[in-house]
Amino acid sequence: MTHPRLPMPVLLATLLAASPAIAQGPEEESPARAPTAQEILDASPDSDWREPDPENTLYMELEGGRVVIELAPGFAPEHVDNIRTLAREGFWDGLSIYRAQDNFVVQFGDPAAEGEDRKPLGSARESLPAEFERAGAGLDFVPLPDVDGWAHQAGFVDGFPAARAADGTTWLAHCYGMVGAGRGMAPDSSNGSELYVVIGQAPRQLDRNITTVGRVIDGIELLSATPRGPEPMGFYEDPSRRIPIRSVRLASEVPAHERTGLELLRTDSATFAAATEARRNRSDDWYHVPAGHIDLCNVPLPAREH
Repeated sequence: MTHPRLPMPVLLATLLAASPAIAQGPEEESPARAPTAQEILDASPDSDWREPDPENTLYMELEGGRVVIELAPGFAPEHVDNIRTLAREGFWDGLSIYRAQDNFVVQFGDPAAEGEDRKPLGSARESLPAEFERAGAGLDFVPLPDVDGWAHQAGFVDGFPAARAADGTTWLAHCYGMVGAGRGMAPDSSNGSELYVVIGQAPRQLDRNITTVGRVIDGIELLSATPRGPEPMGFYEDPSRRIPIRSVRLASEVPAHERTGLELLRTDSATFAAATEARRNRSDDWYHVPAGHIDLCNVPLPAREH
């Protein structure tokens, strides 16, 4: 559901009036400073937050804890459908994170995926069409105000960082925490069984060259702190260094009391627009020179427990 976006001055004035900590003082005092991003989030209405759909949420259980992934069927419907099948049939259970390349990605699945000893995919499809981009019709694209070096425009769609061409063609961007489906040389050679997560500086050169299927919304530290494999690509030569995966399940198949209670800030909300602008022009006491610019992959996507 799309929520009306208040003009920035109206929203900030409302927040200033509602928060004693940042309200205007007597006339002889200095003018009230602009609220910080955190103050804006703290003052946000509950209607600006949403719960992720359990049918589009994966729980990856590692020895260190749970990684929560929100899937993006609006951009990669066939991959997401295959990933749901793989999760329901326990494909990743007992497999591993077998690659950790510094400033790039961690990758998980079956390290023998290209060999005769690979784990069967069960009823999942062996190959899928490339889903690198989609037409922009019907999308609620929330643009950022600044120039993007990789696309005509950058912004957000339904909580995902995205970019689009002048003709409206839209794709998900390879920001930190995004999840993609590994493939071979052919564009249609992925099936969603080998997944990677961006843990370094955004490799935007991958945009429109590989299918992006979702993003990590909780537990990214369990992946970003993974010990790095050897150069050049971070594949563990010693199998004992691989990180075991206990299970990967759809949240919809986990009892409600065992689910991770999260709410995500709506990227089409007034709160998101105001918090992003506050980060774009930082007024925190530490900052002396506001940047007046923000990069797509430096825009946080807030989550909170509930």
